[in-house]
Amino acid sequence: METVHRIFIKNSSRMDEIESNTIDLIVTSPPYPMIEMWDSLFSKLNEKTQVALQEGAGFKAFNLMHAELENVWCEVVRVVKPGGIVCINIGDATRKISNNFQLFPNHIRVIMFFQNNGFVVLPSILWRKPTNSPNKFLGSGMLPTNAYVSLEHEYILIFRKGDEKRKLPPAFEHRYHSAYFWEERNKWFSDIWLDLKGVSQKMDNQIRNKEKLRERSAAFPLKLPYRLINMFSIYEDIILDPFWGKGTTTFAAMISGRNSIGYEINSEFLESFKTDLKDLKNTAQSINSKRLKDHIDFIKNYKKKGKDPKYKAKNYEFSVITKQETEILLYSIKNHREHKNKFTVLYNKFELE
Repeated sequence: METVHRIFIKNSSRMDEIESNTIDLIVTSPPYPMIEMWDSLFSKLNEKTQVALQEGAGFKAFNLMHAELENVWCEVVRVVKPGGIVCINIGDATRKISNNFQLFPNHIRVIMFFQNNGFVVLPSILWRKPTNSPNKFLGSGMLPTNAYVSLEHEYILIFRKGDEKRKLPPAFEHRYHSAYFWEERNKWFSDIWLDLKGVSQKMDNQIRNKEKLRERSAAFPLKLPYRLINMFSIYEDIILDPFWGKGTTTFAAMISGRNSIGYEINSEFLESFKTDLKDLKNTAQSINSKRLKDHIDFIKNYKKKGKDPKYKAKNYEFSVITKQETEILLYSIKNHREHKNKFTVLYNKFELE
């Protein structure tokens, strides 16, 4: 198997390189409106945003920022296949504007856009992204009534394009090979993920303007896009991230045996991504090994409880719980090649040592 990954250094509000109705899955995390680290970016896109912030017009700035995101969402509407899935990781913002501390509900604004543009809103996922700040509790401390709840969760919003599910041939081999384990299903499809942690936004020391570049990164942990890609796509699907950043979605797509496309306005992230690729093969090996070993341990515990799995995996020497899991097949990375901003990855069947 072979996958191809293309990175375009440009604003994703015009994704002319992508034909309409061709993307299987989108996994992305945009800059969050009303988070101060993104003020300069949104102000560059529309100078009225900076004026609104200076005037203390919080919700005017909020709406202007979302208007910029919606230029990209309009392209998302165009390029996703009917029945395709869109996963957007986004957090709400809390901010003091004109001495008034308040919440800016980013997730609601994004939901309304997609609902108004023909997408079905599916149940979302919450995951905690705790702050390490010792002064995270705001307001009047131990005295009622003016303290504020600490905001430490983010949303993974999930949408489907159109009313009908994606159509696949009944015996499509890739779909059965892309199966996940029964116990993974039970964990992954929960509406609260407690096992994810926000990642450090460290960048490579050799990258120019390191501090500035770190501020432009809002990276989610690799486990997040990896899990979503395995939940909502099959081998050789095309995954799009219109806010590519450090390239975590592409990295996860490579490990998962999917093709990918990314858009990023800052070319310096690409150099950091190339550095990360040195760990691609080992990271894929580690993830695949853990998935299979965790499943083997699960089956052992399942049997200890006096239960007997009914099915055997066809590609591995272990039992599985359901018939749908029998053809599950993981791939290891043989090698990868780079030509300009295009990466090709070659795979072998993964064998557990």
